[in-house]
Amino acid sequence: MIDPATAALWPGDGERTEAARRLLLAAVDSFARRGYHATTTRDIATAAGMSPAALYIHYPSKAALLAEISRTGHRVALELVERAEAAGTDPVERMRALAESFTAWHARGHTLGRIINHELHALPEEDFAAVAELRVRIEETVLRIIAAGAAAGLFRVPDQRTAARAVTSLGIDVSRWYTERSSETPEELGRRYGQLVLRMLGAPDGRIGD
Repeated sequence: MIDPATAALWPGDGERTEAARRLLLAAVDSFARRGYHATTTRDIATAAGMSPAALYIHYPSKAALLAEISRTGHRVALELVERAEAAGTDPVERMRALAESFTAWHARGHTLGRIINHELHALPEEDFAAVAELRVRIEETVLRIIAAGAAAGLFRVPDQRTAARAVTSLGIDVSRWYTERSSETPEELGRRYGQLVLRMLGAPDGRIGD
């Protein structure tokens, strides 16, 4: 079942046909349940209420569907971390905002999150390169906030790049296990992860919160 956060990424706003939107959402559902390699174009077309031949009118292959899904998800993730970086000048609060929003998004959009982070190597080479660039930009944004916090004496980490990767990995992993039956809402989980990230980075105790 597609979570509402994922469905909202393709609202049918005129940028693509309704049939193409149905195929994208059917592909998300199929890839999440079966895995990319075990999913056939027939599976996707059937879930979208279309014939297999009709799929090729809109997408040349299931790889093309995966590429659009992956690019869309990573662009949204990049926008989240860039917004957090632009929110003021205090590294502690910027990192808190980043960890909270990044975690909550991966919880709300856990269906999509599993696909875009765990089916990367199924992408064709050119599409993989485009998504890899987005992932680098996400990591570099996190790294800039950590570097600013370290320069201000607010963060203490032995290796800033490793710390940046750890921050993103924490949020990404949420999509692996989170479901609608989880005991915490995405927002509650985000707040807890925000505190965990600040502790991991060595932020002053008085700045972390309860």
